[in-house]
Amino acid sequence: MIQRTLSTLGLWAGAIVLLVLFGPHAGVWLIAIFAAVTQHELYRMLERMGFRPFRRFGTLLGAGIILVPFYARLAAPELFERGGSEGAIVAVILVGCCLRVLKERTLENRVETLAATIFGVIYVPFMLQFIVRIFSLGETASAGMMLALWLIVAAKFCDVGALLVGSAIGRHKMSPTLSPKKTWEGTIGGVLVGALAGGLLAVFFSNSFPENFGFLKAFLIALPVCGVGVVSDLIESLIKRRAELKDSGSFIPGIGGAFDLTDSLILTAPVGYLLLNVFL
Repeated sequence: MIQRTLSTLGLWAGAIVLLVLFGPHAGVWLIAIFAAVTQHELYRMLERMGFRPFRRFGTLLGAGIILVPFYARLAAPELFERGGSEGAIVAVILVGCCLRVLKERTLENRVETLAATIFGVIYVPFMLQFIVRIFSLGETASAGMMLALWLIVAAKFCDVGALLVGSAIGRHKMSPTLSPKKTWEGTIGGVLVGALAGGLLAVFFSNSFPENFGFLKAFLIALPVCGVGVVSDLIESLIKRRAELKDSGSFIPGIGGAFDLTDSLILTAPVGYLLLNVFL
């Protein structure tokens, strides 16, 4: 627990310093790096299941999903005003995967390779790039970055709250086969803690958020975000169980792999983007 706490504090401190010094550029590169390591770990687990994804090729394409739209929007914003540009990038990436698989692998493995590679690209970097897209929802670059930070704070405090509440009063198992330590009491407590953290963040740093993003709105939007975060965490548990692994890796002392850190963000990123886009 001590090592986990120290790693968590170190990660937060390092991220905050980089964001203060380099702004959104640091944010997009941090997301791209953690997405790449997460995707690499996912491919490794898929290999343990018998699949043979294009690990390096897929990870490179995944980095492109996050970095290319961000910098293309800065260079030529008029292209993104028409809409659909991110979808076009994903379509081109899928075409690249299809072309690559025609010359690689044996005939018996090509379909599995294609499916595994595309799954890794879509499930990790494509989903996490919605955090980068949240940058554009603020009236200023700093406001957009704070909204993205709000999403991460809500999701990760939900994890911490679920662990603490579940350890204290957890009695009823939520998913014994996937995650034996998760309880309904811990899950409900975690969702409330995450939503409260999101609401308080909006209060304490009100000058950095959009004007209409107060405690109540931040708290209410965080509730479904945190709920989806629990599901996202269970999906990672499902993948690890199938791969017969306890942790996705050893990238972060006390926490495990990058996938163990980003798991609750993968599904919350598009949901948070959608809710913020609608209610802001």
